[in-house]
Amino acid sequence: MRSHVALLRGINVGGHNKVAMSDLRDILASLGHTEVATYIQSGNAVFSSQETDTIRLAENLERAVAERLGVRPAVVVVSREQLEQVIAHNPYPQETSSRCLHAVFRRQEMDREGIAAVAQAQQRASAKGSRDQAAVVGHILFLHTPDGFGRSELAAQLVRSGTAPSSATPGTARNWATVTKLMALLND
Repeated sequence: MRSHVALLRGINVGGHNKVAMSDLRDILASLGHTEVATYIQSGNAVFSSQETDTIRLAENLERAVAERLGVRPAVVVVSREQLEQVIAHNPYPQETSSRCLHAVFRRQEMDREGIAAVAQAQQRASAKGSRDQAAVVGHILFLHTPDGFGRSELAAQLVRSGTAPSSATPGTARNWATVTKLMALLND
């Protein structure tokens, strides 16, 4: 059984920071990980490892990708148990469209200042007529964007701008379909 998911941020977007999934699998295997598999081209991998420190796993993968491919993506690694908790603690279980629900995976929990900044961003978006909502649960920033992530004022402030609290520590967003597919891959 696979025990971890690696999520790379900022690769294979608009022709920049190209990383072939075969190269990512090779790098993970060269780090001593087993049962390596990737999912779609946006930097998702599942693997087994004796190492349990997810921050160390992420840092080692970041360093190896930079050394071998000259690309410096932010990497977040979550364990099977952490991913199970993300799914169990989804504050928007009523959302049926995976395009409208995203989880922003972060290495560390957001502090009070970061949580306050998320609330302020939500207020600014709401003042512009947005129906978007955000919730912080542990290491995860959940974004509910009923009108779509691509049009979301809140997502623009919290994820895409690079200036928001979600980028204070490395983090990367995945839609809910990807989150649940990665869990299924861990269970294969």
